Amino acid sequence: MAKDRYVAAKQAWAEKQRARGAAPRPTRSADRLPPGQKLTTGFPVLDLGVQPEIPLADWRLKIDGAVERPVTLTWEDFSALPQVEDVSDFHCVTTWSKYDCRWGGVAFVTLYELVQPRHEAKFVYFTSYDGYSTNVALEKCLDDDVLVATRFEGAPVSREHGGPARVIIPKLYAWKGAKFIHGISFLPEDKLGFWEVRGYSNTADPWTEDRYA
Repeated sequence: MAKDRYVAAKQAWAEKQRARGAAPRPTRSADRLPPGQKLTTGFPVLDLGVQPEIPLADWRLKIDGAVERPVTLTWEDFSALPQVEDVSDFHCVTTWSKYDCRWGGVAFVTLYELVQPRHEAKFVYFTSYDGYSTNVALEKCLDDDVLVATRFEGAPVSREHGGPARVIIPKLYAWKGAKFIHGISFLPEDKLGFWEVRGYSNTADPWTEDRYA
């Protein structure tokens, strides 16, 4: 299958980079464009080769784990939450970046307040309708530019870019922002996601070129 060949190629690339000693930089860049990145005005599409079609009537977002108030939101529930817009840059591990992306949706902190994570929650594990998963330290998710986005440049997020809803975490490489979002779990211990178990960095800081494990 094309998906399997794609995943195998990405994993092999990560293994090659690790063998070459592609370690994160010792100091963090202060530039707007992270090291090793090139600007694009387009918006390349990268996924697992699966773009699920999810009718809004069937869409659900389950938020659970170490929380006081687990919840499963319908599209109507989600749309009734406070909506925000934010402009941020987008950095893909495949070395392209896009400036000034205008996203709209629900801030992660709003979901945090809704479910009230318990004190032991330290990590967030995202799962998607296409079988994807990724993990992020909770403190990284609480920045004011992190959101579950349903709009891009004023229009609904397209299916090819992870619609109807995807996660945006601008300060990390974009694989940490799961497309086709379906579940958010707050965990006391870290749990590696799809690319993390295949050789990609667990922390994914673009300004230190923290690409591979």
